[in-house]
Amino acid sequence: MIKAIFFDIDGTLVTKQSKALYSTRLAIQQARKKGIMVGVATGRGPVHLAERIDCLTMDMFVTYNGQLVYQGEEDVYQHAFEPDVLKEIVTFADQEHRQIIFGGRRRVDGSYIMRLSQVGWVKRVATMMPSWFPVRTTKGLLQSFSPNRSKERYARLSILQEPIYQCVLFSAESETEKLERRLPNVTFQRSNPYSVDIIPKGGSKLLGIQKFLEANNIAFSEVMAFGDNLNDLEMLKGVGIGVAMGNAEEETKAHADYVTDTNENDGIYKALKYFEII
Repeated sequence: MIKAIFFDIDGTLVTKQSKALYSTRLAIQQARKKGIMVGVATGRGPVHLAERIDCLTMDMFVTYNGQLVYQGEEDVYQHAFEPDVLKEIVTFADQEHRQIIFGGRRRVDGSYIMRLSQVGWVKRVATMMPSWFPVRTTKGLLQSFSPNRSKERYARLSILQEPIYQCVLFSAESETEKLERRLPNVTFQRSNPYSVDIIPKGGSKLLGIQKFLEANNIAFSEVMAFGDNLNDLEMLKGVGIGVAMGNAEEETKAHADYVTDTNENDGIYKALKYFEII
């Protein structure tokens, strides 16, 4: 019996226009009426999250790729960077004049360009970029023409005095090995070709879900999860029923228990009907 359902946000819970389909709203309402807890498991942070999920009513939130988990006003699990690891990230970003943002509990700070990229309309524009868009070249241009090339651009940020749960770095997939060599004490999660999420070592959406389940006496076998990208793969494999969206990466689909329709074509509603959840 399913007692909890988790949804990734971008490419899963909402459309390319960052809107929740009517069928998705209906499905979530029906599931909650049956006593099933419904929530998100996302790489996004809690800042402006209601806007990101189009004001859907949710019971629990696994944010920052599992590093911050909360129900209502109560934090269930917090896993921030250790000070020395955060210093390594800041030093790397300052030395290489990189575009990066730092995510705290109630605010995000860092590169203006990266903060702008988190805004809804900018995300929608990004989805329209062709696959051949020169990410690597753009990264170089953004670094070269950065309005702030101070040696301690980020080190002076006041947000670094607060717990930081995730950093988002403007980064092409081609430099993955370089990042792993320079920052060996973190975990990288990627959900698009343009940026990479940096979280504390060993962190994941699945670990965040586990902390929620422990607090609510729910087993993994009683959980269903929906996702579309590679950072959802571990989550889909670890729960009782893992559902990949029709628009998901092929590798994600290959490891899911079920592949539903796309996020633009009632995929969530159809899967919950298929499994007789609603």
